[in-house]
Amino acid sequence: MTAWIDLSAHEIAAAVRSGRMTARGAVEAALARIEKTDSALVAFTTVTGARALETANRIDARISAGEDPGPLAGVPFAVKDLVDVAGVITRAGSRINMDNAPAAADAPVVTRLEAAGAILVGALNMGEYAYDFTGENDHFGSTRNPHDPERRSGGSSGGSGAATAAGMVPLTVGSDTNGSIRVPSSWCGLFGLKATYGRIPRSGTFPFVDSLDHIGPMARSVQDLALALEAMQGSDAGDPASVPRPPCAALETLDQGIGGLRIARGSGELAATEGVAKNALDRVCAALGVTLEADLPGAATARASAALITAVEGAATHAEAMQTRPEDFGRPMRDRLLAGALVPGVAYVRAQRLRRQFAEDAAEVFRHVDAILTPTTPFPAPRIDSDTLEIDGREQPYRKHIGIFTQPISFIGLPVVSVPVQNAAGPLPLGIQIIAPAWREDVALRIARTLELSGTCAAPVPAFEETSA
Repeated sequence: MTAWIDLSAHEIAAAVRSGRMTARGAVEAALARIEKTDSALVAFTTVTGARALETANRIDARISAGEDPGPLAGVPFAVKDLVDVAGVITRAGSRINMDNAPAAADAPVVTRLEAAGAILVGALNMGEYAYDFTGENDHFGSTRNPHDPERRSGGSSGGSGAATAAGMVPLTVGSDTNGSIRVPSSWCGLFGLKATYGRIPRSGTFPFVDSLDHIGPMARSVQDLALALEAMQGSDAGDPASVPRPPCAALETLDQGIGGLRIARGSGELAATEGVAKNALDRVCAALGVTLEADLPGAATARASAALITAVEGAATHAEAMQTRPEDFGRPMRDRLLAGALVPGVAYVRAQRLRRQFAEDAAEVFRHVDAILTPTTPFPAPRIDSDTLEIDGREQPYRKHIGIFTQPISFIGLPVVSVPVQNAAGPLPLGIQIIAPAWREDVALRIARTLELSGTCAAPVPAFEETSA
């Protein structure tokens, strides 16, 4: 079991395709790991064991017949519980959705991953309706961090982060509106990808903020992110925001190195000025030989505008339920939706105008650099039993600080890879963002791969049994 949980998705696929491991064996190992660890972490909401074993049997039969089932052959994966899975209620972290009928079909991202040979083993816990940065859920329990179960997993894709980090599955799918793939990737010590807005279709997923929502993978290796991106990408008629673009040849360019790339350290409003985040960014910049600096002017205003758009569109999505079933929302969710409903329309229009201007300004910056590095989160995972941290030299509530580096980037849909860096001051990891120009996921992945090969960034499975005993 220990040997299995340390394998990456591409290593499992290679073993299955070569006959050194069966797809059924990989699924059985994943199901056993979930049964052993999930009660302490609360990562899964549904385990689709029977379906997974049936799929595994089909893949093994294809291999026995001399067929190639795909680059992710036999790889167990799970999806955030806002992604449709046929026969399963799409909860989206809510009590209200439990009254819905089960999904009639799989979402395209599930279909595409399974077409590449991966095997779905379940759905993952999340913040209610994805309006969450910490991994909390009033209805189904809060997800805990495998590096320290007394700490938060990050959200809203907290189940995706915890399941991947704990070795339950090597690959998960999350969503990112303001940072919800990158925050749990940072706190759980993972590689996470938010592709360009429109690259991966959101068809068959429960919406949060249509103009900001992204779907993307989380994994313990850069190659696994590239494999997942290549499988999931491409437009789909069910998502009007998806864009017909040439596919990103992520795997083809992954090992080209960083020669010729102009990589800059974030400055101004993107700067890391102190503490663990600065230390992690210093180490990454040193490993890459970074000497340039770059700012995205107006990032703080962009973040405020992203929060406003989130509040307004989120309130619009849930307006009917707020009128008919307000008591069935968790208290924090209800309060946020009420606040969003009170925002004047003129403020929303101004925020969208600022968004266009910020995107144009960012495009100008990226004429001079190929990537910008910032912390993913300003601090590692906080304790579950505390609502405050020491920030800027004083104890204060931490929730409002979580998205300072992620929200401005989601706001304009740029591709980002979050890479894990071990905290020099303790056992908790912290992420660094590699931000690239629109449609250049390949650039961010090349830089992440260079950091992985240098040993600067890695995502080992923590000794969870020992810490949780």
